[in-house]
Amino acid sequence: MTSELWKTFEDHFPKVVQALSSPDGKHAGNGITWSYERIKEVLEYNVPFGKRTRGLTVVSSFKLLMGNCSQEELEIALSVGWAVEILQASFLVADDVMDQSQTRRGQLCWFRKPGIGLQAINDSMILESCVFSILRLFCRKKSFYADLVDLFHQVILNTEMGQSLDMLTSEQPTLDLKEFTPDRYAAMIKYKTAYYSFYLPVAVAMYMAGISDAESHEQSCSILCKIGSLFQIQDDYLDLYGDPAVTGKIGTDIEESKCSWLVIEALKRVTDEQCKVLETCYGQKDPEKVQAVKDLYRNLELEAAFKQFEEVTYNDICSEVEGIANSSIPKEIYLNLLKKIYKRQK
Repeated sequence: MTSELWKTFEDHFPKVVQALSSPDGKHAGNGITWSYERIKEVLEYNVPFGKRTRGLTVVSSFKLLMGNCSQEELEIALSVGWAVEILQASFLVADDVMDQSQTRRGQLCWFRKPGIGLQAINDSMILESCVFSILRLFCRKKSFYADLVDLFHQVILNTEMGQSLDMLTSEQPTLDLKEFTPDRYAAMIKYKTAYYSFYLPVAVAMYMAGISDAESHEQSCSILCKIGSLFQIQDDYLDLYGDPAVTGKIGTDIEESKCSWLVIEALKRVTDEQCKVLETCYGQKDPEKVQAVKDLYRNLELEAAFKQFEEVTYNDICSEVEGIANSSIPKEIYLNLLKKIYKRQK
């Protein structure tokens, strides 16, 4: 993705904010104006500071699929790209409350800002509503409008179901390591992350480009969910081994008893004695117990195990993509995404 595309995408954000924070004739001047001002504040604090991979993927994929597009078509793609970024922000605002996180993207989590608190839950719902406002404002008269609305609704439900699985282990009153299974973890990361982070942006571009057949979407979904699952596993690794100055957040997966790739892999390798360390220390906020889990991970050489896993998975997905025949989707779309996340540091 070129710096020119990045700048074009960045320059479009104020237009989206203006459209979303301007009350129409029915609402102007009737006492609700303050809420529209709040929409602007919520958007500008929570949306524009991420990697923007999802939103940019909408635009770059659309341009690849179309070959050439008009200025109007580009404006719509930019707007829907920001809709995907706003959806991401809605998930993160809610997720930070649930996880009681401290920082996000190098700044205080929204709910930790003075005067916000649990209002953040409503703000996350406002952000989700903004997604459908964008679709209505920019796509309502287009043939693909219904497909996009249906897609976003389905992906939101998938993500929420994945989040439910994520919370299952962290919200239990007592730790039960039997809940930490590879199958549950695989389902969780597919639903929680892969659908909305990788399939959604490309599927949006496909529908906008007139590609709506089930076979093309099923093939894309399969490949993109594998890329998205690798992305979430990288996130689990970076939660512990990433540099907070680079990732923009302080990892809390051990303290929050998260069903993480690291603990799943640890459970495959531990002796009975080491398993007792996990049973005693995992999911505890005591710094000494957190350190005991980190020491266990080090002894199990999980850092090296992850790097080997990432390499093998990357090569496997590359081989699968190169082996695709007679597809309406350029292989470049998949390979660009895969290369973008390979060995990422944030």
